Amino acid sequence: MRYSKFFGFLAGCCLPGGSLLAQQIAQTPYQPTHLEMVQRYHKVQLLDSITRKKVFRHNVEANWLPGGEKFWYSVNSSKDTSKIYYLVQASSGRKEEIKDTSRLAQLRAAATMQSQLQQQGPARWKDFEADSLSPDRQWIARNIHGNVFLQSAKDSTLLQLTSNGSDSSDAPRYEAFAWSPDSRYFVGYLTSPVIDSSVYYVLTDVAGTTRGQLRSQPYKQPGDPFPAYRMHIFSVADKKVTAVNAAALDFYGPPVLHWRHKAPRYFLYEKIDRGNQRFRVIEVDALTGTTRNIVDEQTTTFLYEPRIYTHYLPETNEMLWTSEKDGWHHVYLVNTLTGAVKNQITKGEWVVRSIDSVDAKKREIWFRAGGMQRDEDPYFVHHYRIGFDGNNLVTLTPARGNHQVFFSPDRKYYIDKYSQVNVPPVNELRRTMDAKLITVLERTDLSAWQATGVPFPVPFSAKGRDGKTDIWGMMCRPSDYDSNKLYPVIENIYAGPQDAYVPKSFMSYYIDMQRLADLGFIVVQIDGMGTANRSKAFHDVCWKNLVDAGFPDRILWIKALAAKYPFVDTARVGLYGTSAGGQNALGGLLFHPEFYKAAAASCGCHDNRVDKQWWNEQWMGYPVGKHYEEQSNVTNAGKLKGDLLLIVGEADTNVPPESTYRVINALIKNNKNFEFLPIPGMGHSDGGPYGRNKRNDFFVRHLLGATPPDRNNNE
Repeated sequence: MRYSKFFGFLAGCCLPGGSLLAQQIAQTPYQPTHLEMVQRYHKVQLLDSITRKKVFRHNVEANWLPGGEKFWYSVNSSKDTSKIYYLVQASSGRKEEIKDTSRLAQLRAAATMQSQLQQQGPARWKDFEADSLSPDRQWIARNIHGNVFLQSAKDSTLLQLTSNGSDSSDAPRYEAFAWSPDSRYFVGYLTSPVIDSSVYYVLTDVAGTTRGQLRSQPYKQPGDPFPAYRMHIFSVADKKVTAVNAAALDFYGPPVLHWRHKAPRYFLYEKIDRGNQRFRVIEVDALTGTTRNIVDEQTTTFLYEPRIYTHYLPETNEMLWTSEKDGWHHVYLVNTLTGAVKNQITKGEWVVRSIDSVDAKKREIWFRAGGMQRDEDPYFVHHYRIGFDGNNLVTLTPARGNHQVFFSPDRKYYIDKYSQVNVPPVNELRRTMDAKLITVLERTDLSAWQATGVPFPVPFSAKGRDGKTDIWGMMCRPSDYDSNKLYPVIENIYAGPQDAYVPKSFMSYYIDMQRLADLGFIVVQIDGMGTANRSKAFHDVCWKNLVDAGFPDRILWIKALAAKYPFVDTARVGLYGTSAGGQNALGGLLFHPEFYKAAAASCGCHDNRVDKQWWNEQWMGYPVGKHYEEQSNVTNAGKLKGDLLLIVGEADTNVPPESTYRVINALIKNNKNFEFLPIPGMGHSDGGPYGRNKRNDFFVRHLLGATPPDRNNNE
């Protein structure tokens, strides 16, 4: 059986502790015949179908019953794929199989009722817009022809408060009203509008037409202007209008206002400056319009705006705030009256990944973090609870692996599901109070999957460019490879700094990387420096430097992989990616041709001046400088070495298609050879099924030196 032979080889040769003699065997480059290649393609199609639904008992979706002490769930049987239903008593973990269909129907109805109760929210006023009607329902702030009017809700009397607004679409106008809790003040903004420029594309094959159809959409590119919002305060008692003593908000729209609990004369709002190098929490005195900074964080690189978390505690005049000011993403408790940091709640060389919830009464935070467990992959997510004072840290998910937590409606219990890419899921029931394990609900049944012979990915880490930092990734291998052959390497690349991308949880399906591996490749995925979820220094590598894309780390990682696994051929390395990954894939050939020999780039944002404003200014900075042009794949197209496939969807509304066409024009001007696949009607994509087939064929020809099947002749 292939499975037994495959894992026998791993145990004896390639995994840690393998034979040094085996690693010294002369390796022969793998170069299949055309017939072998055709057979491989057919095998991939076969594996794609036979691996479906071959993993059982890997997921528990709890359906909680009223009272929060019982739940039911179902799993598929590995014998006949029929469903098995269980009822669980949460406090004891006692589980019984439900075979009575009428009882099951009753449990379903009860769980549905509980779910509906959880989803019910407070009633909403429907007669007026929430941002214009005062909380005491006595007044309505109205925008009439671009000016502010105050209307009595009792007798509809109108009083005009401003006259410098306009109802013209391109002239300043007042809008976006927000009331103080005591209805004494409301805030509005004199807005200077901006009409965004458009990007265009042509749909070449629209049913029922004989001409291409031009489409357009408003689209901000780096450096484009934003509307300006000038904050004004309107007093109901004396009808006074006060301009707030603060610069206009010229990046994003009007903010949420946080009024002081016992003195609603004051409120806080947040402001991120364009360029993402300064974040402030600003206090405003509604009586005078004066301001002062409560939080004022500045950096010489960037603040990752989507990851800045704030939670306001008005009853105690405090706020929770996350920052990377000590080099790691952590939580701080701030006095909102003085601006002083009362204490750092979390600390250490690890990263708070997100805040799940805050219990203001118990003064506790429930959060997710990575890297706290020192002997693990730092990207594994664990769940924790900690007090506002930084004490009483509770680890809710102690087992090694990447975790998902699902709480009961009252949070008294939770299900902890954890796994790794090569370790199948375990589902545990735990008690929230002390994280005590009540029972193991399910362990994954892999017997049917193992019979297919498809191996699991192999996690791997190696030192990065600094010789100290661990770089993490994973490898997929052919299901039936010969340990004495050398296999070309293909990297699935995406170096976008907004996240990290190497999978960490078990995948119960035949992934695209494994499909490509089974054609005769070693396929890898790596998170190099410049991506997120590590230290601030790790992330800062991308600052005004997207061209770096972590390549120095990626190349070292692949070389280290080859040093450990002798079947990895570093003389034949390719890469593929989509969007920012498309930019990276072409960048590999332009800037590191000594290592990468072939690339497939789909819908790439090849010039950061052409792509969307928010993403590119976040990493490349504002204003748009010379470095944008210097790092562009368009500017550097003349450096192309190696084999290149470009793919673009003509209807891409994420990255404008001209990003790829400008590269093509530059390649033509430089007399470069390349392959190009435009796909009619397709949006932002890796190319879809046809594009992936063409990508696979491309690598088979250029890295394996083999001939793909002739589909025109039904091979």
